[in-house]
Amino acid sequence: MAEVKRRRGESFESLFRRFSRRVQLSGRLLQARKYRFYSPQPGENSEKRSALRRIAIGKKRDYLIKIGKLVEEKKHRSMH
Repeated sequence: MAEVKRRRGESFESLFRRFSRRVQLSGRLLQARKYRFYSPQPGENSEKRSALRRIAIGKKRDYLIKIGKLVEEKKHRSMH
């Protein structure tokens, strides 16, 4: 963390400007921006689990449509 002490008679704006410059030069801001939207890749097991779950949900949905308990919705195409 950048540490800046206020000098005698120094205005807040000047202090803030020095602090901002110190933070900019330290590179911490760039690091924070770099990792801001980082999300780790899911593991192989979790990908397989989610794929199996999607397949099971699809099979259950098809079965319910086949026996008439679920009405299949028609997809509407919007005109742009």
